[in-house]
Amino acid sequence: MRPVEVTPVSRKGWLLFIALCVIWGIPYLLIRVAVRELPPPALVFLRTAPAALLLVPLALHRDELRPLLARWRWVVVYTVVELAVPWLLLAHAELRISSSLAGLLVASVPLIGAVLYRALGAGEHFDARRLTGLFIGFAGVAALVGIDVAGSDPLAVAEMLVVALCYAAGPLMISRPLAGLPSLGVITASLALTAIAYAPAGLLSMPDSVSAETVGAVAALALVCTVLAFLIFFALIREVGPSRATVITYVNPLVAVLLGVVILSEPLTLGIAVGMPLILVGSVLGTAPSLRRAGATPGERSSDPAAEPAASPPTP
Repeated sequence: MRPVEVTPVSRKGWLLFIALCVIWGIPYLLIRVAVRELPPPALVFLRTAPAALLLVPLALHRDELRPLLARWRWVVVYTVVELAVPWLLLAHAELRISSSLAGLLVASVPLIGAVLYRALGAGEHFDARRLTGLFIGFAGVAALVGIDVAGSDPLAVAEMLVVALCYAAGPLMISRPLAGLPSLGVITASLALTAIAYAPAGLLSMPDSVSAETVGAVAALALVCTVLAFLIFFALIREVGPSRATVITYVNPLVAVLLGVVILSEPLTLGIAVGMPLILVGSVLGTAPSLRRAGATPGERSSDPAAEPAASPPTP
């Protein structure tokens, strides 16, 4: 088997990677702050509408919306699965569980994705290493839920598991029915469709007034964690490739837990202490690409989506 050439990550790549790990680790904290005063439908609307207004001109300038028309039905399905449903459930769940627990439950996305891809015939057979990783990861989820669920809301935990399932299914649609479509166009259209769908409920449920803290949290969610984050993510993909870019999935939960404990004074529970390392180690092992077959040429792409993830990460 020939050695595989590995291109070093540039300084720009590292800066983009670090920035995105932080930016996509803070939404759980911001959502937890915002839902203290905003109903979930209002929060989803206030996050997506400004983001769509800012990204639509850019997508139009790059002519990245017109190609979507031929597959608009799949764009709608992707919108429901990747944004409309999980963002509502995430906000609703964080009414009753900590941002730390929410962020860590989303860390199970790579594990669910690996199983989902294999069940649909889109991934390789699991070798011993990946099977071990899956068992470790799901044991971490079981430990997290089993230990902490007594002090949490079981419905909220169930909602977070649905969120994780949705986030795992989104990239599969990007890599299949939406393959070849411009990523910025798909995300922009999805944000716009979600904003339109939630406008009635969001506007009707809007409170008469909110605190400056809530305004700041919503503004950060819309401008930093959505608009800026996606622009950085696409730049990161161009710089280091899709496989390396999606490694942020393993780092974001650590940031979410740290911020929840330090800023919101959330407890570092036994469930988090036990479950977090198991989930992260299991995710790395369970989604690692199988060893390349003998004679593979350096740089040859694997057919396994877990080895070459689509450019669509879980967006909290």
